[in-house]
Amino acid sequence: MRLEEFDYYLPKELIAKYPVEPRDSCRLMVLDRKTEKIEHRIFRDLPDYLSEGDLIVFNNSKVIPARLIGVKEGGRAKIEVFLIRQIEDNIWYALIKNVRRLKKGQNIIISPEFVVEFLDREDEKAVVKLHSNNISQDLERYGHIPLPPYIDREDEDRDKQLYQTVFAKEEGSVASPTAGLHFTENLIERLKEKGVNIAFITLHVGLGTFKPIQTEDITEHKMHEEFYTIPDEVIEVIQKTKQSGKSVIAVGTTVVRTLESFAKTGIKEGFTDIFIYPPYKFKIVDKLITNFHLPKSTLILLVSAFASREFILKAYSEAVKERYRFFSYGDAMLIL
Repeated sequence: MRLEEFDYYLPKELIAKYPVEPRDSCRLMVLDRKTEKIEHRIFRDLPDYLSEGDLIVFNNSKVIPARLIGVKEGGRAKIEVFLIRQIEDNIWYALIKNVRRLKKGQNIIISPEFVVEFLDREDEKAVVKLHSNNISQDLERYGHIPLPPYIDREDEDRDKQLYQTVFAKEEGSVASPTAGLHFTENLIERLKEKGVNIAFITLHVGLGTFKPIQTEDITEHKMHEEFYTIPDEVIEVIQKTKQSGKSVIAVGTTVVRTLESFAKTGIKEGFTDIFIYPPYKFKIVDKLITNFHLPKSTLILLVSAFASREFILKAYSEAVKERYRFFSYGDAMLIL
C-alpha cells in the first residue's frame, strides 16, 4: 500500500486547540465494522456499547513537562531542551536545536538551581544530565507541556491538567495517550457499576508519535521504540475475558500496540517498535476507542488495519462534513 492512499482533506479550523469541558461531553462517532453503520453520540454514552464482563484497558502513562527553556552558560540566546527518553537516573536523551554547536560539558541554565549539562551526541539526539536538588519538582515548575505542533499555540499552565488523563500515574511520556483524555472519574465509575472490568498498562509515548512517514511505500517506515509494561494480573484478566467470549476494549492506539506486542512476542515488559498497518490480524483487541488522526500518519494506518481503509476514510469524510473536532484535543471514535 502507498502512503497517499491514507490521505484526506481536513479544513484547518477543525483542528481542536482546546478540549471541551467536561471531558466526556465531546462527540463520539461510533463505527460498526460488521454493518458499516455510523452513529453520532456523546462520549458519556460509551457505557451503552459495553457489557458486563467486558474489559477496558487504559494506558496510565503520565506526560512530563518535557520542554525546558534556558540559556547557554555565558550566553543570552534562548535554547530549548526537549527531553525525549530517560536513560538512567538524571540522564536523558533530548532534542536540542543546533546540537552540533554544543561542547561536551557545556551547561544550559534553566534556573539558578536547575541546570542541564550536555554530555554527548548520538546521531541527532543529545545526551544530557539534569542537575537539581529536586528534579521532579523543578520539571513541574520550569518545564512546559510538549503540545503537538498542529495545536499551533503556546502551552498554558492549564495544559498541565488538560493534556493529562485523570488516571495518569507512571511518569515518562512526552505526548499524551489522548484517547484517554475523554474519560472522567464519574464515567469510569459508571462503567464499573455496569460490570465492566478496568485494567491499566503502561506505554511511555515517545517522539515517534510526531514523526511523519517519509517513505511512499509504507512497509519501509521504521517506528521509534517505546517502553511498555503489562502487569501479570492484567494478562490474567485479558485471558479470562477472551475465554468468556467478552470483549477487550483498547483505549487508544498505545494500548493496541502494547497488547498486540505482547500477543506477538509474549514479552510483558520491554521496548516495542511494532508498526500496525493493513492487512493485520488483531489477536487481543476487539473494540477500539480512539481520536481522529493526522492524514498519512502511523495512527491512521493502525485504525485502518482495524476497520478497513475504505470505512475509516468514509468515516473521516463524514466527520469533516459534520464538523467534528480533530486530533489530540478533539472528538472521539469508538470502533465496534
